Amino acid sequence: MENVRATPTTAVWLMISVVLVALNLRPSMAAVGPLLSSIRGDVPLSFSTASLLTMLPVMAMGLAMFFGMGVAKRFGEHRSIVLSLVVIGLATVSRLFLDSAVELILSAIAAGVGIAMIQALMPALIKSRFSNNVSLFMGLYVTAIMGGAALAASFSPFIQVHTGSWRIGLAIWAVLAVLALVFWYAQRSVLPPLPNAGAGPQASFFGNRRAWLLAIFFGLGTAAYTCVLAWLAPYYVEMGWSEQNAGLLLGFLTTMEVVSGLVTPAIANKRQDKRGVVAVLLMLIIAGFCGLILSPQQLSLLWPCLLGLGIGGLFPMSLILSLDHLDNPRRAGGLTAFVQSIGYLIAGLSPLIAGMIRDQLGSFEWAWWALTAVVVVMLLIVLRFDPRHYARHIR
Repeated sequence: MENVRATPTTAVWLMISVVLVALNLRPSMAAVGPLLSSIRGDVPLSFSTASLLTMLPVMAMGLAMFFGMGVAKRFGEHRSIVLSLVVIGLATVSRLFLDSAVELILSAIAAGVGIAMIQALMPALIKSRFSNNVSLFMGLYVTAIMGGAALAASFSPFIQVHTGSWRIGLAIWAVLAVLALVFWYAQRSVLPPLPNAGAGPQASFFGNRRAWLLAIFFGLGTAAYTCVLAWLAPYYVEMGWSEQNAGLLLGFLTTMEVVSGLVTPAIANKRQDKRGVVAVLLMLIIAGFCGLILSPQQLSLLWPCLLGLGIGGLFPMSLILSLDHLDNPRRAGGLTAFVQSIGYLIAGLSPLIAGMIRDQLGSFEWAWWALTAVVVVMLLIVLRFDPRHYARHIR
C-alpha cells in the first residue's frame, strides 16, 4: 500500500495519528523559555548554560537522524515511532524529579533523540501514504509540530502559576506522548514497510552538492526558529513583561506559525516552482526581526505575527523542497533525513551563540541582527532551487 487508498476512514485515522505524534516534537523545548526565570531561580544557570536546554536537544536531533532510517529498516517504522514516543514521554515526565542543570540538560537530550527518530521517518511515510498531496499533508504534519510548541509556550506558565511548580509546567506534556501512543499503536495494521528505493546500494547524499545546499538552507531557517523559541520570551521578560505575558506572546507567535504552516503548503501544493512562495516567507521573517530590534514595545503583536507567519511556512516548505527533488518515497525520505540531520546540527548552535551574545553584550538585539543577515543569505540560496533542474542535481 504505497498510498492510503483502502478507505477514506483509514487515511483520516492515520493522519490524526500522525498529527498527535507530531504534537510531541516541540513541547520539551518550547516550555523552557517562558519558565526560564523561575528555573533559574531554583537551578543556577547563566544564559549561555540555559541555551543548552534548547541547543543540545537540537544537536541530538541532528546526530540521531543519521540513524533514523536505519533503525526503521531494522525494527519497522511503526515500532520505531512507538519507541520514540516512549523515550520522549519518559524524558518529559522525568523533569518532575530533576534538581540540577546537568539533569535538565540530559532530559532535553533524551527527548531530542526521540524527536529525531520520528522526524527522520515521517516525511517518507507521508510521501508514501499521501503521495498525491504531499505538500498539503506535510503542512498538516509540520503545523502539528508547531501546534505542540504553541500549547507548551502558552500554557506552561499558567500550569506553573496554578500548581506552584515549574517542574509540573515542564513535565505535564508527557500526557501528549501517552495520547499519541494510544492512537499510533492502533495504526499498526495499516503501516506495512516502506517501498524499497530500488535494486542495488543507494548512493550517499554526503557527496552531493545539492543535498548539502538543501541542508544548509534548512539549517539556517531552523536556526531562526530555535533561537526565537529559546529567547523571545526571556527577551520580553527582560523588558519588564511578566512570564505569563511573555509566554502568551511566544504562544501567539507559534499560533501564527500554525496558521502559516497550514495555509502556505496548501497554496504551494499545485505549484511546481515554489521559490516565489518561499521568498515571500523570508521577507516576512526579515521584517519581523527588524521590528523586534527597532520597536519591540510598539506594535508588539505585529513583529511576532510576521515572524510566526514566515517561520511557520518556511519549515514545511524547506522539507517540501527536498521531497520534490526525488520521486521514490524511501529515497526522498533518506534525503530529508540527511537534510534535517545536517540542518539541526547547524541550527543547534544558534541558541548558544545568542545566549553568549546576551551574556557578553547585555542584549539579544545583536543576535536578532545576525539572524536577519542569515535570512538575507537564504534569499540568495532559494534562487538556486529551480524545479526544471532537480533531476540534474539528485538521482
